[in-house]
Amino acid sequence: MELIFLGTSSGTPTKSRNVSAVGLKMQNSKSWYLIDCGEGTQHQILRTKLSLLHLRVICITHIHGDHCYGLPGLLASASMDGRKNKLTIIAPEGVKLFLESIINATQLELSFEVDYIKAEELTGILNLGDFDVGITDLSHRCPSYAYNFIEANIKPTLNKEKLLAEGIEPGPVWGKLQQGQDVILEEGRILKNDDFLEQTREPRSIVVCGDNDTPELLNDITPKSDVIVHEATYTQHVLNQVGTKPQHSSAKQVAEFGQQNQIKNMVLTHFSARYGYNEKKSPSINDVKDEALKFYSGNLFLANDFDVDHVDKQGLMSLSE
Repeated sequence: MELIFLGTSSGTPTKSRNVSAVGLKMQNSKSWYLIDCGEGTQHQILRTKLSLLHLRVICITHIHGDHCYGLPGLLASASMDGRKNKLTIIAPEGVKLFLESIINATQLELSFEVDYIKAEELTGILNLGDFDVGITDLSHRCPSYAYNFIEANIKPTLNKEKLLAEGIEPGPVWGKLQQGQDVILEEGRILKNDDFLEQTREPRSIVVCGDNDTPELLNDITPKSDVIVHEATYTQHVLNQVGTKPQHSSAKQVAEFGQQNQIKNMVLTHFSARYGYNEKKSPSINDVKDEALKFYSGNLFLANDFDVDHVDKQGLMSLSE
């Protein structure tokens, strides 16, 4: 699995960071999923191998502009590129109203169907092809959500030892069972594929959060999560100065949450524009990193635009070169 960060700034873009957007895909697959779509996201996509023709689903975490203002332009470009396949958008109801207003006001005619799913009404698990997706309510100034992407379609392994013990030698029967078919042998015995197929590993899970000042709201889904992508808009010192009104998290808050829940991989993103790359000038992005490392000993990443993070089959994340 791969996470492709397309925007990692909070509120406004900077010279080195665009506003929120992240792509998710299975490795070696053309199909991909977009979580949030801040202004300029389509420009960011042009600098990657991602194609709007192969985008399957857009998930919007909340209505604030730095997470959804890029949608009209992205949809228009997909249409001009000749997209025909239906596109699913999961988002708060206000996003649909926003898009419909823009489409009507600008007389935009899309070449493809858009299927809207209201985030407020999404319960349980929804299959979206490569992933099963669940949703968790967060705490922000407007309704905000976390999307939990659980790997689907894990190919089971054939129990060869059991087949040999049953007297079934390698051949066409093995192939049919591997393909999920039941097999009737010549003597009439029925081999159920479920009896010979085994899941060798747990599905990988990646949680991508919207803005949130209470990481503990994720407690129910973190035990089986391999990766948590969470905002760390401020350091604790700055958050104390800004106050609680913006309803964002500090690096300290998120790191403490990650440590308490023994999260294997944590990605911090959505940084205030005040945090630049100049290590000699504070505030710096290193302030955020240093604060997080004081409280979290797991596999920590601070997202940068165009980072590609790879999650292997054991759920370990690494930054691709």
